[in-house]
Amino acid sequence: MPAHIARLPRRSTAVAGVLAAALAAGLITVSTTSTAAAAEVRIHDVQGGTRLSPLAGEQVTDVPGTVTGVRTYGARGFWIQDTAPDDDPATSEGVFVHTGSTTPTVKPGDVVRVSGTVSEYVPGGADSGNQSVTQLTKPTVTVESSGGAVPKPHRIDAGAVPSAYTPKGDEADGGSIEKLALEPDAYALDFYESLEGMNVSVGEARVVGATDAYHELWVTVKPDEHPSPRGGTVYGSYEAQNGGRLQIQSLTPAAEQPFPKANVGDVLSGTTEGPLDFNQFGGYTLTARTLGEVTDKGLAREKTRKQDAEELAVATYNVENLDPKDPQDKFDALAQAVVDNLASPDVLALEEIQDDNGATDDGTVSAEETLKKFTAAIAKAGGPAYEWRSIEPEDKKDGGEPGGNIRQVFLFNPERVAFKDRPGGDATTGTDVTSSRGRAALTLSPGRVDPADAAWENSRKPLAGEFVFGGRTVFVIANHFGSKGGDESLVSRHQPPNRSSEKQRHLQAASVNAFVQKVLKAEKGADVVVLGDINDFEFSATTETLTDGGALTAAVESLPRAERYSYVYQGNSQVLDQILTSPGVGEFAYDSVHINAEFARQNSDHDPQVLRFRP
Repeated sequence: MPAHIARLPRRSTAVAGVLAAALAAGLITVSTTSTAAAAEVRIHDVQGGTRLSPLAGEQVTDVPGTVTGVRTYGARGFWIQDTAPDDDPATSEGVFVHTGSTTPTVKPGDVVRVSGTVSEYVPGGADSGNQSVTQLTKPTVTVESSGGAVPKPHRIDAGAVPSAYTPKGDEADGGSIEKLALEPDAYALDFYESLEGMNVSVGEARVVGATDAYHELWVTVKPDEHPSPRGGTVYGSYEAQNGGRLQIQSLTPAAEQPFPKANVGDVLSGTTEGPLDFNQFGGYTLTARTLGEVTDKGLAREKTRKQDAEELAVATYNVENLDPKDPQDKFDALAQAVVDNLASPDVLALEEIQDDNGATDDGTVSAEETLKKFTAAIAKAGGPAYEWRSIEPEDKKDGGEPGGNIRQVFLFNPERVAFKDRPGGDATTGTDVTSSRGRAALTLSPGRVDPADAAWENSRKPLAGEFVFGGRTVFVIANHFGSKGGDESLVSRHQPPNRSSEKQRHLQAASVNAFVQKVLKAEKGADVVVLGDINDFEFSATTETLTDGGALTAAVESLPRAERYSYVYQGNSQVLDQILTSPGVGEFAYDSVHINAEFARQNSDHDPQVLRFRP
C-alpha cells in the first residue's frame, strides 16, 4: 500500500526529492500528471520563500483556500488564503486568482479549491522595473462551502514593519532582489512581500497621501517616521524611504460606495481590512474589503506673509497644464491663490503654461489667450495688473502634454518692479552675458539659456530675464527640468532603483550652473535667482550640480528638514520645486506655501515657493 504524504515541502526541488525517494522505494508509480498536480499543493508552496514562485509556469490542481476578497473591475479575480499555514514566516499564505475578462462569482468566506497555472505578473510590464505578483491564472474553481468566516487578518502596525526598507539587490542578478530569500523580520519590503495576497488590516492610521482621482489614498502605520508638522511623511534621502507608507484602495467600486475624501493629516480610523495586493501605481496596496472612516483634522491651506516695501518677493508656481479650455473656476482658484496665499509676489515664474488651444495639436504655439485669461483673473481677485514676458517654443519641441507646448512665463508687477527688455530672443537663439564697468547684463531679455544644448532636447528651455527693483538689477532664470518619467519606483525589483531620468537633469543643471557662473564672472556680486520645477530633490545630484562651485544655494535647505517639501508622491512629502540664490542675494526669507499637494481638492499638484530678500 502506498505511503501517505500529508504535505510536501514547499520548494519544487524538495518535492522532486521526496517523489524520487518514494519512486525508488516502489511506494508510488509515475502518472502523466505534472509534479505540481501529483500531490496536494498549498498556497505557501506556490508562493515560496522568495519573490518568485518555485512553481511558476506549472499547472497546479485543487489548491485549497478561503476567499478573502473579490475584485469585479480592472484586473478581475479574487484572493484565497490557506487556513492551515506552515511555520515559515517568509511564505505567504494568500494568492490572487486572476479570472481574466470573467467576473468572479465567488464571495468572501467561500471555501474553494482552485486549479490553474502559476504565473508571475509584472504590473506595468517588465521594463517598468516593478516586482511581480504571484497568481493563479486560467482557473477552474470548485466551491466546497459558502458563508464561512474570512481568515483572521494579519495586523500591519508600527511594531510589525522593520525599520530597514530593503535589502540591496544581487549584483550578479542585475541588482534584483527577486531571487533573494525573504527576511520579513529585517526589511519592510520583505515583510510586505511575505504577506502578498493575504488578508491584512490596519487600525487607526494617519493619512500621508490625499485621496486622488483614482479613489486611493496613502496612510502610514509608523506615525513617528519622519513626520511633517502638517501630518505628512517627509522623504529626506534615498536611504529614508519610509516603510510605514501603505496605499489604500477599496474593493467596492466607487459608483456603489463613494471613496472617502481625505487630506494629509486626516486619520483613517476603525478597521481597514482586505487582501494585500501589489500594483503598478503604488506597489503594496491594501485592497479594502472593509474600509474605515476618515476623520477630518482640518488641514488649512497656508498663506505666506506680505513682502515689506523694501523686500523683493520672487515666487515659482507650476500651474499644471493651464490653457484657455480649462474651466473658469480653475483660473479663478489659481488666481485667488496668487493673491491670498502668495501675497501677490513681485515676480512670479510660472511653469506649465500651455498654448492657446491646449492639447489640440495643430501647430499653435502662442499662449497669449492663456495669459490674458490668467492675469485678468488675478486682477479680478484683487491682485496687481501683472505684465508678462516669455518666449514661444517651437511646436512639439519642449515635451509635456502632446500639442500643449508648455513653457515658463514671467509675471511681474510693474508698480513694484521693472523688466529690462532687450529684444531678439526666440525659441532657438540663446541669450548671453556681457559686462560693462563691472556690471553684468543679458544680451537678450527675455531670452532662453543655451537652447541648442542637447541637455534641453524635448524639454523646456530655461527662461532668463533681467529685472530692476529699487535701482538694483536682479537676474531671474525660470526652469522646468526633465520629468522623472521612466524612473523605477521605490518598490522596484532593483534595489537601489534605476533612476534613468536623472541623466538629463544632471546635464540641465550643469548648463544652468555654467550660465550663472558667466553672470558671476561678469559681476561678482550679482543677484541671481534660479527657480522653478526642478523635478528633483534638495539632496539629489541634480541640486549638487546646480550648486557646484558655490554659484548657488538651495534656499529650501534654510527650512527645518520636516518642512522641506513641495509635492506629495505615494505618501512621501518631497521637494521638486526649488528656488536657488547666488551669494550676492545674501539673507532671505523662504516659504514653501502648502496649498495643493496635501489636499484631495487641488488646483495644481505642486505647492508654490516664495523667496523674499533685499537686493
